Amino acid sequence: MEDADYIVVGAGFAGLTAALRLTQAGHSVLVIEARDRPGGRTFTETRADGSYIDHGGTWVGPGQDRIHALMAELGVRSYKQYVDGQAMMLVDGKAHRYGGTIPWSMRPWVSGNLATAFLELRRMCASIPVEAPWDAARAVRWDATTLAQWLEWHVPVRQARRLLEMALAGSYTSAASELSLLFVVFQLASAGGPDFVLGVEGAAEDARPVGGMGAIYRPMADRLADVLSLGAPARSISQDSAGVTVRCDSREVRGSRVIVAVPVAIAGQIVYEPALPVDRSLLHQRMPSGAVLKCHALYDEPFWRADGLTGQSAAPGTAAAVTIDAGMHEEGPGVLAIVTEGPTARTLSRMAPADRRAAIIDALAHRFGPKASVPIEFTQQDWTAEQYSGGGMISHAPPGVLTEFGHALRPACGRIHWAGTETSAVMYGFVDGAVRSGERAAREVLAADAAA
Repeated sequence: MEDADYIVVGAGFAGLTAALRLTQAGHSVLVIEARDRPGGRTFTETRADGSYIDHGGTWVGPGQDRIHALMAELGVRSYKQYVDGQAMMLVDGKAHRYGGTIPWSMRPWVSGNLATAFLELRRMCASIPVEAPWDAARAVRWDATTLAQWLEWHVPVRQARRLLEMALAGSYTSAASELSLLFVVFQLASAGGPDFVLGVEGAAEDARPVGGMGAIYRPMADRLADVLSLGAPARSISQDSAGVTVRCDSREVRGSRVIVAVPVAIAGQIVYEPALPVDRSLLHQRMPSGAVLKCHALYDEPFWRADGLTGQSAAPGTAAAVTIDAGMHEEGPGVLAIVTEGPTARTLSRMAPADRRAAIIDALAHRFGPKASVPIEFTQQDWTAEQYSGGGMISHAPPGVLTEFGHALRPACGRIHWAGTETSAVMYGFVDGAVRSGERAAREVLAADAAA
């Protein structure tokens, strides 16, 4: 049996950050990762020509102080997302070009209904205590309501409702009928509101790290190389009065405490001895991930820029629901990232890769013209099929979960501590939230042992 002061399960941003901070504090750490790579729900492919593609989490934005601090610590620069042009919205087969967050070029009753919905969401976010959203004044009512119901009641114009449903439900890679309204408002509030979460410039997709997210997580993994074990899924965690034992398929590791830094649904696949407190155990059963595919179409050049477009587009119900320019910080090939989430992603996931590619390329050609139909390369990342991601990029809460079990998200269960972006009260669902959670968990274990 191997020994260390602390064990970390999961080598995504939360686990790597926790392990890095613990080693910097002078403690020994062992990091156990189920995948054959670090990075978790981020995954950067660095290609032979030096170009890079982020198949998972990609962007950083203002207010995400902890990921920016980590980048500064590691010497990683960022560059602005390309926004010099107009975005495109397709509704009922008609294309609308626009700037900003709301497509004012649509019919007045559509854009006006969207603006009114944004105002209401901002007001709702302002009422949420992000450290304990279940304590909000209307928490019980909102937690008994689905996002789909709220949209039906508050966004009467069909086109506006479809767009907002795609934007909001798509952020959580699920259908609007699966999502608690309280959860949606909390997640928006954790990042400052809908304008940040659904925006680009000055918002959630404001900038990218030079070299992709791998330029951040790989140096962390390199610093932990001697204590990082890949391809080692944790099967069980047992704790006693002296410490914890983590068992993998072919090894056991022992430490004073363990930080579990994996998606909530994946944490539920680990056997805990003794059993976890009932609320934490039931929480694992009630916070699933959704479905998301992230594909990239590569072209000789970003031809959409010459057409006055940013590459950002949205078309509800299509195989290419959302696109955005994913080009590098320097000149290189034109790259369109295509993100499809929720029920449409589940449909695409069931298709053969060639048929899926054809459906997506057809949607791009309809939107951007004939040049989009002949990419020089096409990549597909089906997160829905990722065994150790559990589905989409964010675990979500269905109705009733936050008010009944949300209080169990962060508190330690004896010597077992929890990290991961879903445990962050600030920037829930973002890489910054994962970094915050790893730093919090590291402080927790150090404080707990200091007090013992």
